Amino acid sequence: MNRRTALRSAGVLATVGLAGCVDAVEEHFQGRFQGIIPIEIHSEAERSHNIAIEAYDQQAGRQTYDESYTVTPDQRVSPPHLEATTQSVRFVRYDGTDEEQADVREVSVTPETMLVSVRIYDDDLVIEVQRGDADGEQTENETIDNETAGELEDESELPDDPEESDPDSSSDSDS
Repeated sequence: MNRRTALRSAGVLATVGLAGCVDAVEEHFQGRFQGIIPIEIHSEAERSHNIAIEAYDQQAGRQTYDESYTVTPDQRVSPPHLEATTQSVRFVRYDGTDEEQADVREVSVTPETMLVSVRIYDDDLVIEVQRGDADGEQTENETIDNETAGELEDESELPDDPEESDPDSSSDSDS
């Protein structure tokens, strides 16, 4: 066998081998490219706080993100990005070193979410979610703090069916 035949055979084998890889890569990336959602944490508190971040994909029923940080005063933290999928993200601020939950905020993110910004105060945890449309233009901001978190908790305690509420309890509050 001469050198040209050997080199030609090696070239054909390499091309055939790469053809299988190209098909696998093409198969993997079919559909829409999945982006990322950046998270920014900034402490405006007088002392250090422990923050835990958890994300859950409701459709798949699995946890997609789990990170914890100790954030010192005036520190800015950029944790790993979230996947740009529809999921529920929970932020927990722990009070001091005793692992007692001081604040819990939960937000929903979608592929249109552009940024999740977290501000830590000594007595509050504020989450701001910036959303955009399919073209990437910003369309709305959602802010969750002590006031809005309290409103959400109050609404969730209301019964879905107004007939289920007890009519006697409303007459007691009138007197």
